[in-house]
Amino acid sequence: ILERQLKPEARVDIIEKLKTMKIKPSSMIDLSDGLSSDITHICRASNVGVKIFENKIPISEETKRTAQELKINPTISALHGGEDYELLLTASVKEYKKLKTIKSIQPIGHITSEKEKIELITASNESIDLTIEGWDSFLKNK
Repeated sequence: ILERQLKPEARVDIIEKLKTMKIKPSSMIDLSDGLSSDITHICRASNVGVKIFENKIPISEETKRTAQELKINPTISALHGGEDYELLLTASVKEYKKLKTIKSIQPIGHITSEKEKIELITASNESIDLTIEGWDSFLKNK
């Protein structure tokens, strides 16, 4: 866990796999500012919304155990933590069919037409509007 935080590695393997399979994402960003912030950047730039499903967010068992020891909710950390440099991407349905054959890619939600509505569907099927709580280098008063 510390190594992932202190020495994150860019997911060049995913980029190469996308090139090899001729998959063109409609958007892509690295998760350096936290999932809530980075998905908001995509939605604002594209004039769309998103539904993210809590039970689809990939969190390793080691991370869950460590979060429990530290009394931290692992979902909150995944949504608002950063610096892990995993890739977040969107793709058309046509591209999605190819994407789901790649083991290291985990679908976590889908784009909606509700402009900039960032929604988390919890494990108990509640809908929560997400706000940016990750790092935002453009906000002065953070």
